Amino acid sequence: MKELELQGQPVALHEHTPASHSEAAPWLLIHGAGHDHGVWNEVAAGLAANGERVLVPDLPGHGGSGGSPLPDIDAMARWVLALAGALGHQRIRLCGHSMGSLVALAATGQAPARIERLALVGCSVPMPVSSFLLDAVQNEPERAFSLINKFSFAPAETLGEARRAELEAANLQRMRQQGAHVLGSDLNACNAWQDGLAAAARVACPTLLVSGELDRMTPADAVKPLFDLLEKELCNARMIVLAGAGHSMMNEAPAGLVDALRGL
Repeated sequence: MKELELQGQPVALHEHTPASHSEAAPWLLIHGAGHDHGVWNEVAAGLAANGERVLVPDLPGHGGSGGSPLPDIDAMARWVLALAGALGHQRIRLCGHSMGSLVALAATGQAPARIERLALVGCSVPMPVSSFLLDAVQNEPERAFSLINKFSFAPAETLGEARRAELEAANLQRMRQQGAHVLGSDLNACNAWQDGLAAAARVACPTLLVSGELDRMTPADAVKPLFDLLEKELCNARMIVLAGAGHSMMNEAPAGLVDALRGL
Protein backbone atom coordinates (compact mmCIF):
# COMPACT_ATOMS: atom_id res chain seq x y z
CA MET A 1 0.00 0.00 0.00
CA LYS A 2 1.20 3.48 -0.88
CA GLU A 3 0.38 6.26 1.54
CA LEU A 4 0.12 9.87 0.45
CA GLU A 5 -1.69 13.03 1.44
CA LEU A 6 -4.33 14.82 -0.59
CA GLN A 7 -6.23 17.92 0.45
CA GLY A 8 -4.78 17.64 3.94
CA GLN A 9 -5.89 14.05 4.55
CA PRO A 10 -4.07 10.71 4.26
CA VAL A 11 -5.00 8.53 1.29
CA ALA A 12 -4.65 4.76 1.22
CA LEU A 13 -3.72 3.75 -2.32
CA HIS A 14 -3.13 0.19 -3.46
CA GLU A 15 -0.99 -0.22 -6.57
CA HIS A 16 -0.81 -3.30 -8.76
CA THR A 17 2.17 -3.10 -11.07
CA PRO A 18 2.72 -5.43 -14.04
CA ALA A 19 5.92 -7.40 -14.33
CA SER A 20 6.90 -5.50 -17.47
CA HIS A 21 6.79 -1.72 -17.76
CA SER A 22 3.71 -0.32 -19.46
CA GLU A 23 3.39 3.11 -21.07
CA ALA A 24 -0.41 2.88 -21.14
CA ALA A 25 -2.49 5.09 -18.89
CA PRO A 26 -3.21 3.28 -15.61
CA TRP A 27 -6.57 1.94 -14.58
CA LEU A 28 -8.05 3.69 -11.54
CA LEU A 29 -10.74 1.55 -9.90
CA ILE A 30 -13.39 3.19 -7.72
CA HIS A 31 -15.29 1.19 -5.11
CA GLY A 32 -18.96 1.46 -4.27
CA ALA A 33 -21.02 2.56 -1.27
CA GLY A 34 -19.85 1.32 2.11
CA HIS A 35 -16.88 -0.44 0.52
CA ASP A 36 -13.14 -0.01 0.19
CA HIS A 37 -10.34 -1.05 -2.19
CA GLY A 38 -10.64 -4.71 -1.18
CA VAL A 39 -13.62 -5.37 -3.45
CA TRP A 40 -11.25 -4.95 -6.42
CA ASN A 41 -8.45 -7.27 -5.29
CA GLU A 42 -9.08 -10.08 -7.77
CA VAL A 43 -9.83 -7.78 -10.70
CA ALA A 44 -6.79 -5.59 -10.03
CA ALA A 45 -4.52 -8.63 -9.78
CA GLY A 46 -5.97 -10.01 -13.01
CA LEU A 47 -5.40 -6.76 -14.89
CA ALA A 48 -1.84 -6.48 -13.57
CA ALA A 49 -1.13 -10.07 -14.61
CA ASN A 50 -2.11 -9.02 -18.12
CA GLY A 51 0.29 -6.07 -18.21
CA GLU A 52 -1.91 -3.28 -16.86
CA ARG A 53 -0.94 -0.83 -14.13
CA VAL A 54 -3.79 -0.50 -11.64
CA LEU A 55 -4.44 2.08 -8.91
CA VAL A 56 -7.09 1.36 -6.29
CA PRO A 57 -7.74 4.06 -3.68
CA ASP A 58 -9.95 4.08 -0.64
CA LEU A 59 -12.26 7.08 -1.01
CA PRO A 60 -12.11 9.64 1.82
CA GLY A 61 -13.52 8.28 5.06
CA HIS A 62 -13.33 4.71 3.74
CA GLY A 63 -10.81 1.98 4.51
CA GLY A 64 -7.40 3.48 5.29
CA SER A 65 -8.14 6.96 3.92
CA GLY A 66 -8.70 9.79 6.36
CA GLY A 67 -11.33 12.47 6.58
CA SER A 68 -15.09 12.15 6.33
CA PRO A 69 -16.94 10.60 3.41
CA LEU A 70 -17.52 13.20 0.73
CA PRO A 71 -21.16 14.30 0.66
CA ASP A 72 -21.94 14.08 -3.05
CA ILE A 73 -20.94 12.36 -6.27
CA ASP A 74 -19.45 15.46 -7.90
CA ALA A 75 -17.17 16.06 -4.91
CA MET A 76 -15.97 12.45 -5.09
CA ALA A 77 -15.32 12.90 -8.82
CA ARG A 78 -13.24 16.03 -8.21
CA TRP A 79 -11.28 14.12 -5.57
CA VAL A 80 -10.55 11.24 -7.99
CA LEU A 81 -9.27 13.66 -10.64
CA ALA A 82 -7.16 15.47 -8.03
CA LEU A 83 -5.71 12.15 -6.88
CA ALA A 84 -4.74 11.17 -10.42
CA GLY A 85 -3.11 14.56 -10.90
CA ALA A 86 -1.21 14.29 -7.61
CA LEU A 87 0.14 10.93 -8.81
CA GLY A 88 1.32 12.53 -12.05
CA HIS A 89 -1.31 10.98 -14.31
CA GLN A 90 -3.00 13.49 -16.58
CA ARG A 91 -4.52 10.63 -18.58
CA ILE A 92 -6.22 7.71 -16.84
CA ARG A 93 -8.62 4.88 -17.50
CA LEU A 94 -11.51 4.87 -15.06
CA CYS A 95 -13.63 1.99 -13.81
CA GLY A 96 -16.20 2.26 -11.06
CA HIS A 97 -18.70 -0.08 -9.46
CA SER A 98 -22.21 1.01 -8.38
CA MET A 99 -21.66 4.34 -6.55
CA GLY A 100 -18.16 4.24 -7.98
CA SER A 101 -19.61 4.06 -11.48
CA LEU A 102 -21.44 7.32 -10.84
CA VAL A 103 -18.18 8.85 -9.60
CA ALA A 104 -16.34 7.62 -12.70
CA LEU A 105 -19.07 8.99 -14.97
CA ALA A 106 -19.09 12.35 -13.17
CA ALA A 107 -15.29 12.59 -13.34
CA THR A 108 -15.37 11.88 -17.07
CA GLY A 109 -18.01 14.55 -17.52
CA GLN A 110 -15.87 17.02 -15.59
CA ALA A 111 -12.65 16.31 -17.48
CA PRO A 112 -13.41 14.34 -20.66
CA ALA A 113 -9.99 14.99 -22.21
CA ARG A 114 -8.26 13.28 -19.28
CA ILE A 115 -10.15 9.98 -19.49
CA GLU A 116 -8.81 7.48 -22.01
CA ARG A 117 -11.26 4.65 -21.29
CA LEU A 118 -14.37 4.46 -19.11
CA ALA A 119 -15.95 1.33 -17.63
CA LEU A 120 -19.18 1.48 -15.63
CA VAL A 121 -19.94 -1.68 -13.65
CA GLY A 122 -23.37 -2.14 -12.09
CA CYS A 123 -24.46 1.34 -13.15
CA SER A 124 -27.77 3.06 -13.69
CA VAL A 125 -28.63 6.74 -13.90
CA PRO A 126 -30.31 7.93 -11.89
CA MET A 127 -29.56 5.48 -9.06
CA PRO A 128 -32.43 5.86 -6.62
CA VAL A 129 -32.20 4.33 -3.15
CA SER A 130 -35.41 3.35 -1.38
CA SER A 131 -36.47 5.47 1.60
CA PHE A 132 -36.87 2.19 3.49
CA LEU A 133 -33.17 1.38 3.08
CA LEU A 134 -32.06 4.94 3.88
CA ASP A 135 -34.10 4.80 7.09
CA ALA A 136 -32.74 1.37 7.98
CA VAL A 137 -29.13 2.51 7.58
CA GLN A 138 -29.77 5.29 10.06
CA ASN A 139 -31.90 3.44 12.58
CA GLU A 140 -31.29 -0.30 12.10
CA PRO A 141 -27.87 -0.67 10.47
CA GLU A 142 -27.66 -4.44 10.81
CA ARG A 143 -30.97 -4.75 8.99
CA ALA A 144 -29.65 -2.46 6.27
CA PHE A 145 -26.52 -4.56 5.91
CA SER A 146 -28.66 -7.69 5.64
CA LEU A 147 -30.86 -6.13 2.96
CA ILE A 148 -27.86 -5.06 0.91
CA ASN A 149 -26.35 -8.52 1.17
CA LYS A 150 -29.65 -10.06 0.10
CA PHE A 151 -29.66 -8.13 -3.17
CA SER A 152 -25.91 -7.88 -3.89
CA PHE A 153 -25.34 -11.38 -5.19
CA ALA A 154 -26.81 -13.95 -7.53
CA PRO A 155 -28.99 -16.61 -5.84
CA ALA A 156 -27.43 -19.54 -4.04
CA GLU A 157 -28.91 -21.81 -6.70
CA THR A 158 -26.51 -20.15 -9.15
CA LEU A 159 -23.48 -19.40 -6.94
CA GLY A 160 -23.79 -22.38 -4.63
CA GLU A 161 -24.66 -22.14 -0.94
CA ALA A 162 -21.06 -22.08 0.29
CA ARG A 163 -19.90 -19.47 -2.23
CA ARG A 164 -22.84 -17.18 -1.53
CA ALA A 165 -22.29 -17.47 2.24
CA GLU A 166 -18.61 -16.63 1.77
CA LEU A 167 -19.39 -13.54 -0.32
CA GLU A 168 -22.04 -12.34 2.12
CA ALA A 169 -19.70 -12.75 5.10
CA ALA A 170 -16.93 -10.74 3.40
CA ASN A 171 -19.37 -8.02 2.36
CA LEU A 172 -20.88 -7.79 5.83
CA GLN A 173 -17.44 -7.43 7.38
CA ARG A 174 -16.52 -4.70 4.91
CA MET A 175 -19.72 -2.71 5.56
CA ARG A 176 -19.28 -3.00 9.32
CA GLN A 177 -15.68 -1.80 9.03
CA GLN A 178 -16.75 1.34 7.18
CA GLY A 179 -19.66 1.93 9.55
CA ALA A 180 -23.30 2.75 9.01
CA HIS A 181 -22.61 6.50 8.89
CA VAL A 182 -20.32 6.00 5.88
CA LEU A 183 -22.81 3.75 4.10
CA GLY A 184 -25.62 6.20 4.82
CA SER A 185 -23.64 9.12 3.43
CA ASP A 186 -22.80 7.14 0.29
CA LEU A 187 -26.37 5.98 -0.32
CA ASN A 188 -27.69 9.50 0.10
CA ALA A 189 -25.10 10.71 -2.43
CA CYS A 190 -26.26 8.08 -4.94
CA ASN A 191 -29.90 8.92 -4.37
CA ALA A 192 -29.36 12.66 -4.81
CA TRP A 193 -27.25 12.65 -7.99
CA GLN A 194 -29.38 13.50 -11.01
CA ASP A 195 -26.69 14.58 -13.49
CA GLY A 196 -25.79 11.20 -14.98
CA LEU A 197 -27.20 11.75 -18.44
CA ALA A 198 -25.76 15.27 -18.60
CA ALA A 199 -22.34 13.88 -17.70
CA ALA A 200 -22.73 11.09 -20.25
CA ALA A 201 -23.34 13.66 -22.98
CA ARG A 202 -19.79 14.96 -22.37
CA VAL A 203 -18.06 11.57 -22.53
CA ALA A 204 -15.56 11.43 -25.40
CA CYS A 205 -13.79 8.11 -24.91
CA PRO A 206 -14.58 4.43 -25.56
CA THR A 207 -16.99 3.33 -22.86
CA LEU A 208 -18.01 -0.07 -21.53
CA LEU A 209 -21.10 -0.80 -19.47
CA VAL A 210 -21.02 -4.09 -17.59
CA SER A 211 -24.18 -5.56 -16.09
CA GLY A 212 -24.86 -8.77 -14.23
CA GLU A 213 -27.45 -11.08 -15.73
CA LEU A 214 -28.99 -11.55 -12.26
CA ASP A 215 -28.37 -8.05 -10.87
CA ARG A 216 -31.42 -6.94 -8.89
CA MET A 217 -29.97 -3.57 -7.85
CA THR A 218 -29.05 -2.16 -11.26
CA PRO A 219 -30.60 -4.61 -13.74
CA ALA A 220 -29.40 -4.57 -17.32
CA ASP A 221 -32.69 -3.06 -18.53
CA ALA A 222 -32.09 -0.03 -16.30
CA VAL A 223 -28.78 0.67 -18.05
CA LYS A 224 -30.37 0.98 -21.50
CA PRO A 225 -31.12 4.76 -21.44
CA LEU A 226 -27.50 5.48 -20.49
CA PHE A 227 -26.19 3.13 -23.16
CA ASP A 228 -28.46 4.64 -25.81
CA LEU A 229 -27.21 8.14 -25.00
CA LEU A 230 -23.54 7.10 -25.04
CA GLU A 231 -24.08 5.33 -28.34
CA LYS A 232 -25.74 8.47 -29.73
CA GLU A 233 -22.72 10.53 -28.65
CA LEU A 234 -20.52 8.30 -30.84
CA CYS A 235 -18.10 7.45 -28.04
CA ASN A 236 -17.79 3.80 -29.07
CA ALA A 237 -20.04 2.48 -26.31
CA ARG A 238 -20.44 -1.24 -25.69
CA MET A 239 -22.52 -3.19 -23.20
CA ILE A 240 -21.72 -6.60 -21.77
CA VAL A 241 -23.92 -8.75 -19.55
CA LEU A 242 -22.03 -11.24 -17.37
CA ALA A 243 -23.91 -14.53 -17.22
CA GLY A 244 -24.83 -15.81 -13.76
CA ALA A 245 -23.59 -12.69 -11.94
CA GLY A 246 -25.47 -10.37 -9.63
CA HIS A 247 -24.61 -6.80 -8.64
CA SER A 248 -21.18 -7.55 -7.14
CA MET A 249 -19.60 -8.71 -10.38
CA MET A 250 -16.02 -8.00 -9.36
CA ASN A 251 -16.41 -10.58 -6.58
CA GLU A 252 -18.78 -13.03 -8.28
CA ALA A 253 -17.16 -13.09 -11.74
CA PRO A 254 -13.73 -11.40 -11.53
CA ALA A 255 -12.25 -13.28 -14.50
CA GLY A 256 -15.17 -12.30 -16.72
CA LEU A 257 -14.84 -8.67 -15.66
CA VAL A 258 -11.09 -8.69 -16.31
CA ASP A 259 -11.70 -10.06 -19.80
CA ALA A 260 -14.32 -7.36 -20.42
CA LEU A 261 -11.99 -4.58 -19.32
CA ARG A 262 -9.11 -5.91 -21.38
CA GLY A 263 -11.35 -5.77 -24.45
CA LEU A 264 -12.16 -2.08 -23.97
